[in-house]
Amino acid sequence: MEQPLDGVTVVALEQAVAAPLATRHLADLGARVIKVERTGRGDFARDYDRVVHGTGAHFVWLNRGKESLAVDLKSPDGVAVVRTLIANADVFVQNLAPGAAARLGLGVDDLRAAHPALVTVSLTGYGVGGPYERRKAYDMLIQAEAGLVSITGTPATPSKTGIPTSDIAAGMYCVQSVLAALLRRARTGVGASVDVSMLEATVEWMGYPLYTSLYTGVQPARMGLSHTAIAPYDSYPTTDGRILIGVQNDSGWRTLVTDVLGVPELADDPRFATNVDRVRHRAECDAAVAARSATWSTAELDAKLAAAGVPAADVRTLDEVIAHPQLAARDRWREVRTEHATVKALLPPVTFADVEARMGDVPALGAHTAALLREAGLTPAQADDLLARGVAEQAA
Repeated sequence: MEQPLDGVTVVALEQAVAAPLATRHLADLGARVIKVERTGRGDFARDYDRVVHGTGAHFVWLNRGKESLAVDLKSPDGVAVVRTLIANADVFVQNLAPGAAARLGLGVDDLRAAHPALVTVSLTGYGVGGPYERRKAYDMLIQAEAGLVSITGTPATPSKTGIPTSDIAAGMYCVQSVLAALLRRARTGVGASVDVSMLEATVEWMGYPLYTSLYTGVQPARMGLSHTAIAPYDSYPTTDGRILIGVQNDSGWRTLVTDVLGVPELADDPRFATNVDRVRHRAECDAAVAARSATWSTAELDAKLAAAGVPAADVRTLDEVIAHPQLAARDRWREVRTEHATVKALLPPVTFADVEARMGDVPALGAHTAALLREAGLTPAQADDLLARGVAEQAA
């Protein structure tokens, strides 16, 4: 069975997280992704660390299934190679600083004028135009500018999220835009020029806190694991750890206290009878739940909550997540190769009934350079000349 994006070629001038995540998802769906990297060091995410058998964890996560072309884009010969590959591609994705691609001779307007059917996606921190256009835009900075830091953490201490949320949000909207543009092109034959902003992607994800502030004028409080509008909704002690419990309606509260915690008198307690009451008396509500949850082990209470249909979850460490019984039961782990070793990788969360995602190798820097130079129309002698001059680099 064909992959959904078989036959689609993507050229990506990408680095760090957001754009590489987008193109990795496209590669998982069957697209051919040609990753253009600098000679010498390549994508700087390669060097964030060396924890995956000598390869960076970010790079392994973000770059499987791609072909690596290492060329010097300050050289006209290097740019010419990339332009030729783009001319034969369906999609061009880049997340360089605003204006950098145009200065290299790979500006969106010129590419679209030459290739009207091309889909181009420019992923930037703040979008094109506006006073922030030229600002540095790392994930943490965008989380702060988008207000995410203001609602994340404890009442005493704001915090960024533990994963690069702004990068991930922008990367997912980049995927969405590519798929939508390709679908429209299939109907009209016309490509697209798309601008994806990390700031706007993250502000979109702010969702109900943003609307709460917009229509009340009140800054939502930082709640840790709790919830501004729901109670009980937090982690509660057990004899050997903690467990998350989230009751989202009044019938769930009645089930929790009657069938699980064994304190049915709390079901109609006027402090707790409705969610509005429970939020108003949050401290007392949490204390009542904690007094009973602390009488069982985590496993015992988890089983009781599951049997009663009360939403709950273990507070797992990452080693426990790796061994998660649900992932094991659904057979979600596969193996992919890196330049140094074979490593474990998770299947993407989108599962087609008739075909499994293409889990390709994580390329060494310049692993495909020689082949791609030939594909760009260079003779063997011309390709050897670029390699000899350092304009292009081929992995050993």
